[in-house]
Amino acid sequence: QVQLVEFGGASVQVGASLGLTCVVSGGTFTGYTMAWFRQAPGKERQFVGAISWSTGSTDYADSVQGRFTIFRDTVKNILYLQLKSLRPEDTAIYSCAARFGTGNYVSTATYNYWGQGTQVTVSS
Repeated sequence: QVQLVEFGGASVQVGASLGLTCVVSGGTFTGYTMAWFRQAPGKERQFVGAISWSTGSTDYADSVQGRFTIFRDTVKNILYLQLKSLRPEDTAIYSCAARFGTGNYVSTATYNYWGQGTQVTVSS
């Protein structure tokens, strides 16, 4: 059974940087797409970015492009999200997700496995 556990959420000031970690276990992940999503209070879950576990290629939502970076360690089976230049609108619960395959990686419906989420709060 694939399991994902996030770490690293915190309360920070505007402009700060933060690193989130997602420990992935329970299988081998060749051919998988891993992603980060976030959900702000009262809003739907939103795509942040995704990475091909095999190739390391990434894609990001326009709202975080240039500020957030996703990378992975395929030996330790860890997914990372580096957040920079944080804004109040980045406040949300951040969750990592995993699915086999590469199509339509923006949609939450295509992911089979989810972590429990970690809270990021950005205050001015």
